[in-house]
Amino acid sequence: MKVYTRTGDKGETSVIGGRVLKDDDQVEAYGTIDELNGFVGQAISMMDDEHFADLKAELLEIQHELFDCGADLAFVTLSEGKFKVHPEMVERLEQWMDIHEEGNPALEKFILPGGSLLSSTLHVCRTVCRRAERRVVTLGQHKEINADVTRYLNRLSDYFFVIARTANVRSGVADIEYVRSQNVFSSKKK
Repeated sequence: MKVYTRTGDKGETSVIGGRVLKDDDQVEAYGTIDELNGFVGQAISMMDDEHFADLKAELLEIQHELFDCGADLAFVTLSEGKFKVHPEMVERLEQWMDIHEEGNPALEKFILPGGSLLSSTLHVCRTVCRRAERRVVTLGQHKEINADVTRYLNRLSDYFFVIARTANVRSGVADIEYVRSQNVFSSKKK
């Protein structure tokens, strides 16, 4: 099988049930999710099994789920019976965040993306995830979509924030506080 098809040479691409322009909101939404998936793969490649085996396994599962998100957005006409993204996936992200947040220091001020290289990469995942979420919201304004995709991406960006901090903790690197920040978080941890 050849990778190239030449069918997109005039600026169109195939979706399930038809063809659209490559700059269509639908393609922009699932294309941004695909971009996010690339950064997740990059983050995984930076993790060793000794310190990050749990995160690697979670992120690999997330990579599959990002493909699911793209698949749910790739229909010309919404087909509810075929949804791959469901509320349980959002709940599992919340459970993972709760577990990882236990090992993170109390958060009182805004932090800058950074610290370790891995943490920085996970912050890139977070910001690309937020952009993907915005693209999905734009798509949903004029096309019926699986609303669980939006919820999943919203929670996923929070997950990336939490594990970016976890990556710093496990690497022995402190988060970088935004020096102009007031204490904006009331943390129960002390």
